[in-house]
Amino acid sequence: MDSKGQITIDYLIGIVIFLFAVLFIFNYTSGIFTPFHSNSDEITLIADRTSTALVEKILSEGDETVPNLVNKAKVDILFTEIDTNYDSYIDYLGLTGSYLRYDFNVTMENQTSVMNTAGKVIPPGVNVGQTKRIVLVKNDENGEAEMAIMSFRVW
Repeated sequence: MDSKGQITIDYLIGIVIFLFAVLFIFNYTSGIFTPFHSNSDEITLIADRTSTALVEKILSEGDETVPNLVNKAKVDILFTEIDTNYDSYIDYLGLTGSYLRYDFNVTMENQTSVMNTAGKVIPPGVNVGQTKRIVLVKNDENGEAEMAIMSFRVW
């Protein structure tokens, strides 16, 4: 005769409740960290790809011996084109897809001030991928080159 007073069904119910509690805790703790999950690595790669395409191909002066040498007239056209035909330029850069659409902002600044900016304003609370490139802006009129920093932001 068993004097412990525990029957098999009581033991089974206790184990099941314990396992449900453990599963609930694992489920809950994984949900705590979900808001901190970021896709900024992917967005930074897209910003880097976009900056490379613009600086080295579209805006390039064409002199392979001087890296990051851009043409001032092409830069002015870029900023005007982004502001006037934003959606078509985003399509041209490959920032739209079947399921995702990225927004874009580009800023050019020298040592003292912002020279030009184009694109959408960055909304608060979004993951932003940013790439900065130091470029030489060559002016065709006088042949001089000015150093500038171009910031490419994608979100």
